[in-house]
Amino acid sequence: MKINPKQLERLAKRMGIQATQIDAEEVIIKTPNKDIVIKNPQVSKINMMGQETFQVTGDVEEREKEKFTEEDIELVSEQAGVSLEDARKALEETNDIAEAILKLKK
Repeated sequence: MKINPKQLERLAKRMGIQATQIDAEEVIIKTPNKDIVIKNPQVSKINMMGQETFQVTGDVEEREKEKFTEEDIELVSEQAGVSLEDARKALEETNDIAEAILKLKK
């Protein structure tokens, strides 16, 4: 069964539904453990009776978040007097900035 896009659009308007296409280059959904990145997205903003929703399709990629920033690594390196690589390794082992510094100072 084929639906005529014009008829569908008219029906949606009668029901109070408005859809708008949004020109986006990338959509990122941030979660506590990872970022969900949608490349080449097609984004529709749908307003139905005052409630706005978004529909996103595209190429999905998941990225794990880094636990520590470069600034954290530099801080541990400076405080413990060790190389950046040693500081990074200690942070990965301890998962705590203060603990990593104490471990490296021993």
